[in-house]
Amino acid sequence: MLDSEDFLHHSCSFAEHFSLAMEYLFLSGTTWVGGGYINGTAEAVYVPGYGLAWAQAPIGYSLSLVLGGLFFAKPMRSKGYVTMLDPFQQIYGKRMGGLLFIPALMGEMFWAAAIFSALGATISVIIDININISVIVSALIATMYTLVGGLYSVAYTDVVQLFCIFLGLWISVPFAMSHPAVTDIGFTAVHQVHQAPWLGSINSLDIYTWLDNFLLLTLGGIPWQAYFQRVLSSSSATYAQVLSFLAAFGCLVMALPAILIGAIGASTAWNQTEYGVPDPMTKKEADMILPIVLQYLCPVYISFFGLGAVSAAVMSSADSSILSASSMFARNIYQLSFRQNASDREIVWVMRITVFLFGASATAMALLASSVYGLWYLSSDLVYIIIFPQLLCVLFIKGTNTYGAIAGYLFGLVLRITGGEPYLYLQPLIYYPGCYPDENNIYIQRFPFKTLAMLTSFFTNIIVSYIAKYLFESGTLPPKLDFLDAVVARYSREHMDKATLVKSDNIVLNELAPVNPRHSLTLTSTFTNKEAFNYVDSSPELSNTEDN
Repeated sequence: MLDSEDFLHHSCSFAEHFSLAMEYLFLSGTTWVGGGYINGTAEAVYVPGYGLAWAQAPIGYSLSLVLGGLFFAKPMRSKGYVTMLDPFQQIYGKRMGGLLFIPALMGEMFWAAAIFSALGATISVIIDININISVIVSALIATMYTLVGGLYSVAYTDVVQLFCIFLGLWISVPFAMSHPAVTDIGFTAVHQVHQAPWLGSINSLDIYTWLDNFLLLTLGGIPWQAYFQRVLSSSSATYAQVLSFLAAFGCLVMALPAILIGAIGASTAWNQTEYGVPDPMTKKEADMILPIVLQYLCPVYISFFGLGAVSAAVMSSADSSILSASSMFARNIYQLSFRQNASDREIVWVMRITVFLFGASATAMALLASSVYGLWYLSSDLVYIIIFPQLLCVLFIKGTNTYGAIAGYLFGLVLRITGGEPYLYLQPLIYYPGCYPDENNIYIQRFPFKTLAMLTSFFTNIIVSYIAKYLFESGTLPPKLDFLDAVVARYSREHMDKATLVKSDNIVLNELAPVNPRHSLTLTSTFTNKEAFNYVDSSPELSNTEDN
């Protein structure tokens, strides 16, 4: 029977079984490279009017791994955290950790839904069955072996996945390119033949939208449990950094065959193939372009090899996403908030139940989805707007507290929802400059409102935290109003009732805690969290602070 350590804090056993090279393969292969990444990139390159210029994920996620290695991997690994939500619950308390679990869970669910959608599309092409049936069957298989294997199902299948993707897709590309119905992709990159050039273009009116989406993928790709569970399982903080940098390179390399396959799809006269007419875009099968190219433009034996590689990649990515969500729930919600004395066996069963529930939820999202790439963007949306600014504050901004975190959370969420979401047919309540209606009469925002929401959340956290700190420490507000125990309990416990304690008959003077100096509010100390860079394995000074 696997205990909770097998699912959560697995650094020792994992380091013993895998060398540094295998750790690199593990990290780069499962953080972002998978079914959603491969299928979504090919779809973005193929879709007319978008093309390679709008296929932002390869560069965006590679940069997110670089930034994660530079600024986040070492503090997180050195502090000995188990999940990504640990520092939030340590500094902001259990309630805030529970709130932040919601956007983290939504991100994982949208990501898993993109994976199941890609897998269903691939299998439906291979064996010619209804895509909804293939999505359900695929999700059941992925959920079941995650239930049985836990972390080890992630580790071992993901190493195999990389070799499958690399060999399967690269072997297929030359055969697809040489098909008689395919025009030279170098020519179709800049000339319109069967559709608009696959290189794509960015109109001047869409520059801010492009930048908004790029920042969303780059910065929103950092605060993920799927990434940090690999960082925290590395044998040391330095290895965690090195592996992040290597994974960024691997992320780019693994996107190349998907880009080429998308370009091949855009350069094909489909009426000259067994696929026939109309083309995949007209049939609304653009999200299936990668398996369609492999099926109809390659010899049968190459086709099955390539489609099998894609299936392996997608299946392997699914377990990682589901396990990430269940591990956060089991540790940060169930164990730390409700059952602090829960046994290992109990935690394992909680994880198994939530693996099934989260897998079912992701399957429902996949059945309702029309685009793998759309689910891909949604997966990073709330993570970018809510979790990323909170992670910046908790690691690098000294003095932020629960009041600021809640205010930043709410402001970011409100600004995001009121901006609307065409993919979910959600009309905006705030019409920013440059918005326009699409074919469904849903307004599209050209203004970078997602980045605005993220920055608002970040600065609101800082400003409200320091206002609350000042009001309580200066005595403007009485300590009893600190209902979250976020300021008085952490910074002013020695000051607030010192006179009362001295007068108490049952308190001896030598039992009083020494009075710590008041925390400085200077600009330098405000934006330098020395604790975040004090790389020790022990918990920080305030690790024992919890909600009273």
